Amino acid sequence: MQTNINQNEISMLRAELELLMRERQSLLKVTGAAAGLIAEMDSHDLPISTVEAADLLATSINGLNEETLQDALIAVHAEIVD
Repeated sequence: MQTNINQNEISMLRAELELLMRERQSLLKVTGAAAGLIAEMDSHDLPISTVEAADLLATSINGLNEETLQDALIAVHAEIVD
C-alpha cells in the first residue's frame, strides 16, 4: 500500500514538473521575443506612453539573471549584438 502511494506521489510530481518545464519554455519564448523587440525599437519614433511601457518591459528584462536571459534569447533564436 505504501509503495503504491509513493508511486502515485512520484507520478503526480513528475507530471507537475513536466508542466512547469513546458510553462518555463513558453515564458522564455515570450521573454526572448520581448527582449528582441525592445532591442530593435527606436524610441524616438514612438508615443510617450509606448516608450514608458517599453521602459517598464526593458527594466524587467534587465532584472533577469544572465543565464535566464541567455536561455530566453536561445528559445527564440536571437542574440545580443553590441
